[in-house]
Amino acid sequence: MRIFARIIRVGLWTVGMLDRASPAADLLVRLWLANVFWKSGLVKLSSWSTTLMLFNYEYQVPLLPPEAAAVLATAVEIGGAALLALGLGARAGAAALFMLNLTAVISYPELSESGLRDHYFWGILLLLYFVHGPGRLSFDHLIRTRLSQTAAR
Repeated sequence: MRIFARIIRVGLWTVGMLDRASPAADLLVRLWLANVFWKSGLVKLSSWSTTLMLFNYEYQVPLLPPEAAAVLATAVEIGGAALLALGLGARAGAAALFMLNLTAVISYPELSESGLRDHYFWGILLLLYFVHGPGRLSFDHLIRTRLSQTAAR
């Protein structure tokens, strides 16, 4: 019976430690994911003529002229990554990046198998942040907490 009680105590301690580490894990993954899109946006900005060429001849974005698609994709990558990293409007940033990610998969038929896997992985993480929110280490959480305190008064 003692061994069973000890196993339970160790299990509860472990779960408690994981619960306390959860906000830091949310932040680290959020920053890593934002970095992926931030860098992609910076690459587009660093060689705008190449970006326009790619949107004109490689990417087959539906419904938008290539120039508009290039501007929109770059703005979403930079803006969405910033929102996600800060955790400020993070759900909106995650939703915008998810739609961009989905459009990239649809509009670039030459995407390699490993590239496709990357996009699926990013899409799953973006959906997680859209549904779950950015976590406790975010401006969204701080604002929500302050608004709740104000409303309770």
